[in-house]
Amino acid sequence: MVRDLLGQVDHEGRPSFPYPGCVWGVSVSVQPCPWPEPSPLVAEAIQVMYRGRREMPLPVRVRDELGELFADEQFVAAFGTEGRPGWSPGRLALITVLQRVENLTDRRAAEAVRTDLSWKYALGLELDDPGFDASVLSEFRSRVIAHGLEERVLDLLLETLQARGLVKAGGKQRTDATHVISAVRDLNRVELAGECVRAALEALAAAAPGWVEQVLEVPDWADRYRARVDSWRLPASKAKQEQLARAYGADGYALCAALYAPFSPAWLRELPAVQALRVMLIQNFVRTVDARGREVVERRRSLREGGTGLPPGRHRLASPYDPDTRWSAKADVFWNGYKVHISETCATSRSGEDGDASSPPNLITNVATTDATVADMAMTASIHQGLQRRDLLPAEHYVDSGYATAELIVSARDLYGLALVAPVRFDSSPQARAATGYGRAAFTIDWTAKQATCPQGQTSISWTPTIQRGLDTIVVRFSAKTCTPCPARTACTSSTSGRRQITLRHTQAQQQALDAARTQQSSQDWQHKYKIRAGVEGTIRQAVAITGIRRARYRGLRKVHLEHVISATALNLTRLDAWWNGHPLDRTRTSHLARLDQTLAV
Repeated sequence: MVRDLLGQVDHEGRPSFPYPGCVWGVSVSVQPCPWPEPSPLVAEAIQVMYRGRREMPLPVRVRDELGELFADEQFVAAFGTEGRPGWSPGRLALITVLQRVENLTDRRAAEAVRTDLSWKYALGLELDDPGFDASVLSEFRSRVIAHGLEERVLDLLLETLQARGLVKAGGKQRTDATHVISAVRDLNRVELAGECVRAALEALAAAAPGWVEQVLEVPDWADRYRARVDSWRLPASKAKQEQLARAYGADGYALCAALYAPFSPAWLRELPAVQALRVMLIQNFVRTVDARGREVVERRRSLREGGTGLPPGRHRLASPYDPDTRWSAKADVFWNGYKVHISETCATSRSGEDGDASSPPNLITNVATTDATVADMAMTASIHQGLQRRDLLPAEHYVDSGYATAELIVSARDLYGLALVAPVRFDSSPQARAATGYGRAAFTIDWTAKQATCPQGQTSISWTPTIQRGLDTIVVRFSAKTCTPCPARTACTSSTSGRRQITLRHTQAQQQALDAARTQQSSQDWQHKYKIRAGVEGTIRQAVAITGIRRARYRGLRKVHLEHVISATALNLTRLDAWWNGHPLDRTRTSHLARLDQTLAV
C-alpha cells in the first residue's frame, strides 16, 4: 500500500512532489499599560443593583480589595512588540480565573465580558465595550504555556496577599493529592495500535496532502482508517484480535519506513502524531524473521507470558492524542491521567480544628501536577522548592505517609528548616509486631564502628549497604555461632538460619529521625495535632465542586498544570470573597433548596 518513490527527486536533490512548508502565525503586540478605573456608569449601575445587599459579586470585591491584580508587564514576554495590537494580557488572566470561578466555557466567558456588569467593573471596561472573540482566550493560554508562565497568576496573587499580611512564611501548611482523569478516551492495546496509525495518517493528510497522495495507496488506507478505531467493536475472538493487532503493527512500520525514506521531507517525522506512532511501535511490537527469511511483526508479551517484556507503566504510551497521560491505580481507583498535589495554609483554633472567622482564610500556596504514575514521595522535595521560591515555607508541613520517608524528614529539616509531620511505618519485625522479645530498638548501634550490639552483649559481624523497596538501607547481621546457643534466641529471632539481622536507614540522622517519629506518633498529643491534616480533604472537595479539578479539560501535562494553577487561584479568590463577606468556612456551593431553607428559617 506504500508506493515506491525512491529516487523521485529533482536535480537539486529535493523531492519532486510538492509539500507545504511552515505556516507562520499572525504576530500580536502588546503595549503594557495600567488598567482603567471602573467606568462611573458601570459602578453606578452596580450600586443600584445591589443596594441594600451586604454582599457584592466576587469580581467587584476582587477589584475593590486587590486593585490591578495581574499587571500587563508580567505577561508581556509572551507577546511581541510588533504586529496587530492584542488584548490586555493582565485582564485576560483575570478573565481566565473568573471563568474558572464560574466554571464557564470560553464562549460563555467572552459573553460574560460583554454582558456582565460585575466583570466590566473588575476589568475597567466601558458599558458599551464589545469584548473579544472567544478564541482569544485559547490563544492567551497557548502563549502563556509557550513562554513558561503557567504559574504566574498564582505567584502574583500570593505576592499581593503577602504584601497585605494575609499569607506568610512559617506557620502550618498541609498537602494532599487527588487523581485527575485525562481528556482522552481509554484505549486497550489493540485500539491504541490502530488509533496511533490513524492519528499519524490524519496528521500527515492535513500537513502534507501531496506527500500522502503520491506515497500511499490512499483508498486502501482510507478503508481501514476512515473512522476512529474505538468507534466500532473489536472481534470477539482472541485470535482475530491478535491478527488485527499485527496488521496495525505492520501498517505502522510501513508508514514509518516511508517517512524515513530519503525522498520524504524530514519535517514530517517531527509531527507529534508520528512521534507517538514510533513510541507505540517500540513499546508494543517486535519484528522478527521466520524460517523462510520473511519479516514478521509480533506483539510484545510480558515476561510472565514468556515474551520480551513490556515497558513499565510510567513510560507506557496511553493515547496518541495526549502523550503525557498514564494509567495508574491507587486503592480502588484505576484511572488514565494525572495527579495534582495541593498545598494550603492551615491555622488552628483552641479546639485544634481549622481557624475561626477572625483569622485569614486558608489559602492555596502551591500546586504541582504530575502524570498518574509518579509517587507522592517523589514530589515532596519539589513542593518544598516551590514554596521556597515564593518565600512561603511553613514551619510545620502536614502530609500523609505517602509523602514522608526518613530521608525526606531529614532533608526537609536540614535544607528548608521545616518539620515534615507525617505518620511513618512502625517497625515491622515480628518482635515489634508482637510487642514481645527484642525489637530493633533494643539494639545499640555504633555508627562510627559500623557495628551493632544485641541486648546480650554480642556484636554484629557484617554491615552491608543495600536497597530495599527503592530505599537505601543497611542490613546488619549477627553470627550464627553466637545466636544459635544464645539463651535469648527465641525472644530475638525465629529465622531458620538461626541468626538475627536488623535493617537500618542509610545514615544515622535518618535512623534517628525515623525512631523519633515513631515515638512521637504514638502519643495522643501528636495524634491530636495531626488532625489538622484532614482539612485538606475539604479543599479537594471544594476544588472538585467548583472547578471540576478531577477531570482535565486540556491535553498534555503543561496544559493540565496551567488548568490546575488557574483553579487554585480561583479557589483562593472564592475563599477571600467568603472571608470578606463574613463566612470564611463555607467551602461548598449552596444548593437552591438549601438557600430556600435558610431564607424560610430567617
